Amino acid sequence: MPKRALRAKEDKERPSEPLKVGIDPKEIKLFGKWTFHDVEVKDLGLKRYICLKPVFLPHTEGRHEHKRFGKAEVPIVERLINKLMRPGKNAGKKALAINIVKNAFEIIHLKTGRNPIQVLVEAIERASPREETTRIAYGGIVYHQSVDVSPQRRVDLALRWLTEGARLASFGNPKTIDECLADEIIAAAQGDPKSYAIAKKDEIERIAMASR
Repeated sequence: MPKRALRAKEDKERPSEPLKVGIDPKEIKLFGKWTFHDVEVKDLGLKRYICLKPVFLPHTEGRHEHKRFGKAEVPIVERLINKLMRPGKNAGKKALAINIVKNAFEIIHLKTGRNPIQVLVEAIERASPREETTRIAYGGIVYHQSVDVSPQRRVDLALRWLTEGARLASFGNPKTIDECLADEIIAAAQGDPKSYAIAKKDEIERIAMASR
């Protein structure tokens, strides 16, 4: 019998093993430490716009850039990292921003004993405004009118205020921005009025209530 036919016969007789395709999502942990599978978004309005797709490293290389509303598919941790790069001095320094968030998550875990991704999600839910004002011009007179905020913008504003609060707190302060970001996220998750993000949210909602 030819060798090829013999080898084919042996392969056919050998018991087949189940093929393992891909990786179990539960095994994918952010920075090799923090799992995504037990993270819960309680605000149903924001659930579609807080992406909790499991990733090892939050760096999608801008694949969403030319797709409308594509940022809703970017992992929420990466969106936080991108917001840290916004001011001119830090623009483009993604490796630096990743390290800041990685260290901040370590501090959050040490202080709260919880999954920092869940704490971040709760901070976004608490810091996202539900109502704001828009300018309306009528007959040459400009006045402010209260409007509802779309879910996408709610997430955008919450992330902006969390990073802005951390940046302002670290300026002229011996505490590093890693510690300030961790403190800001923890305070916002608890709904603490001392949090910059919570204070901004309350201010905007108060102005909107007066403009109804």
